[in-house]
This record gives sequence, C-alpha cells and structure tokens, in this order.
Amino acid sequence: MSTAKKDSKLINFFKKLGPGLITGASDDDPSGIATYSQAGAQFGLSTLWTALFTFPLMAAIQGMCARIGIVTAEGLTVCLKKHYSKTILYTMLLFSFPAITLNIGADIQGMGAVAHMIFPKIPVFTFCIVITAVLLFIIIRYPYQKIAMILKWLCLSLLLYIIVPFMVGQDWTLVAKKTFIPTIKFDKEFLSIIVAILGTTISPYLFFWQTTMEAEDQTHKGVVMVDKRILSEMRTDVNLGMLLSNMVMFFMILTTGTVLFGGGIHKIDTIDQAAKALEPLAGKLTYYIFASGVLGTGMLAIPVLSGSQSYMLAETFGWKAGLDKKFSQAKPFYGSIIVSLLVGLCLDFFGVSPITALLYTAIVYGLTAPVMIAVIMHIANNKKIMGEHTNTRLSNILGAFTLLLMTASAIGLIYFLF
Repeated sequence: MSTAKKDSKLINFFKKLGPGLITGASDDDPSGIATYSQAGAQFGLSTLWTALFTFPLMAAIQGMCARIGIVTAEGLTVCLKKHYSKTILYTMLLFSFPAITLNIGADIQGMGAVAHMIFPKIPVFTFCIVITAVLLFIIIRYPYQKIAMILKWLCLSLLLYIIVPFMVGQDWTLVAKKTFIPTIKFDKEFLSIIVAILGTTISPYLFFWQTTMEAEDQTHKGVVMVDKRILSEMRTDVNLGMLLSNMVMFFMILTTGTVLFGGGIHKIDTIDQAAKALEPLAGKLTYYIFASGVLGTGMLAIPVLSGSQSYMLAETFGWKAGLDKKFSQAKPFYGSIIVSLLVGLCLDFFGVSPITALLYTAIVYGLTAPVMIAVIMHIANNKKIMGEHTNTRLSNILGAFTLLLMTASAIGLIYFLF
C-alpha cells in the first residue's frame, strides 16, 4: 500500500472519530492535570495502576451514554425528563450547575497562571480575560461541525504529555510493576488522592455531553436507523477517547512521580506550581511542553464543560439549543454559556482559589456520580427506551462495579472531609 493511501486512510479514520474522542480528551482538563501532578508528586509511581484500572470502567459508562444518545436521538436530560421523576432531573441540575461553573473557573485560572509563566510581564488576570473572550468567540461564531473539528485537533495537544517521560530517565521495570500490581495504602492521604482521581476521571458532566453529542452527531449525519456498523464505530470512538484520556493520566503521573517525587517535591497545589517545579529538574523544554499542554487541554475542556451545562438547561426548560444554531436562534442556550464562562472568570476576582474551587467541584461530582451511574444503567437496560440495544452482560458487570466503586468513593469523600 502506498504512503499516500495510508495517509488517506488515517485521515478518514480520524475524521470518523467524534464525541468519544472529544469527551475522553476533555476529561484531562487543567484541573485533572493538577490532580495527576499531585498524585505523582506525593506518592511517586504508586498510583500508576489507577490509569489501567479505570479505563474499562470509563469506557463502559461512556459507552452506555453514547448508545443512549444514538438510539433515542435525545440528550440524557430529555431521557430523564420523559421517563423519570422530575426530582432526579432537578437535583442533578441543581448539583451540576455550581460544580461545572467552579470547574470552568479553576480551568481558566490554571490556564492564565501557566500563560503568565511563559510571558511573566503580562498579569494572570489579563490572560484569563483574553482566554475567556477567545473561547466565547469560537463557541458563538462557529457551527457545531467546525467546533467539533477544532476540538479534535486540540486533542493532539494531549500528546505533549506523552512525550515528556521519555525526556527523563525511567526505570521501566519499576514502571511496569507499579502499573500492573496495585499499591494500596490505608491512610487518609493515599485514599484521598484515589478518591480525587476517581472523581476527576468519572465526572457526571461527561455523561450528559457524550449523550447529547452522539444524538446531535446522528442528526447531522442524517441517520434514521441504528445498525451494527454505527454502534461499532461508536464503540471504537469511545474506547479510543477513554484510552487517550487514561494514557495522559498515566504519563502525567509517571512524569511527576519520576521528576518531582524523585526531586523531593511532594506537594503541588496548582498546575503552574507543577510546571515551575519541572523546569529546574527536567529542563526548560519540558517546562514549555507541559505549559503548552495545559493551554491546549483547557481550550478543549471549557467548551465541553460549558456546552454540557447549557444543553442540560436547554433540554430541561425546552429552549432551542445546538452549537450549529446562530446566536439569534438560540439566545438562552448561548446566554447560559456566556454566563458560565463569565462567572468562572469572576471567581478569581472574588478571591476563590482554584484549589478551593476544585475541592467543592470534587465533592459535588463525587456525590452525584453514583446516582447518575445508577440512572444511566437503568436507562441502558430499559427495553421501552432502548429496544433491542440494551446493555450486554459485560456492560452491566462493569457498570455495577463502577457504581459500587463510586459509591464507596463518595462515602470515603464524606469521611475524609468530616
């Protein structure tokens, strides 16, 4: 096969990837990178196994969400509204809105802080304002297909994190051991970081985004009947997205576990601290790669965060919604995106630190995730909604395990806090 044909096949394959790839990549936002950095700095390579362990769980839950979106051609909020108690719907909305807004705020601040490190003469708040303005322009100005393509190319920024560990010395035998043999320490600090990793990787807003984007994607493609090919392409998309997400988690923990932990730096509170700590230990190039990755992942994650929140509101209250619509056609939808980004931006001016924002976000995500996973599993097994496309036995086993794990995580979170 010629090189041109191989390149053409690769490009076509990349074009077919969509909501799953974007969802997985957006999970590695600046706040997630901060969590992985802290895990590596505090415990070295002891949490590497979590990347391998959480992959099938993430793929199973996001796969259910994707299938719900494809089969029903509706978002998760619409499914809840049609088939379940409004109490569940409004409770999810009540908890999700502040959590997503805090997450957006933490990401904007993290991006601003990292950009300030590269260009120290420009204040952090200036970068935060510029980043917010650029994101709003892109979201409002471009239709869904264009935004989806921009987000897919931004996924490539995650590859920067995969490069970094190969720029410093590694004991690959130890890496393999820590990856395949779980390390468990029954103390507050270690269990807290495990809970934080779970809350970061399995977040409820991703459930809503995945379902709605799959439904929109099918609408744009003009799909009328769901067949095996469509579901097979969806599984490939979701699995690759979750694999990319967990590869980034793995290599981030590997980098910080090797460089920071090995260099005696065991506490990282913010993403810019991680970048600053890497510079003297791993060199300026590593520092710039790390910082560039933060900016790329933030540009990817914030549209997903704000978009998922706006779709939830629009589907709940019956607003016209869609990233393919012009501003004049969906003013409340775009208005909620604007408000969420502006409120997130203002957190810094009100003295809310990124760490405080992330703490509250983790609490809310941790408490709502088990409920949402239970609801998603119920929908995915409901023949009245899903017809012949209900869960397989493997999906149910992985889903049930994820539910038990996230429930234990929520209980652990409450225990550690109170």
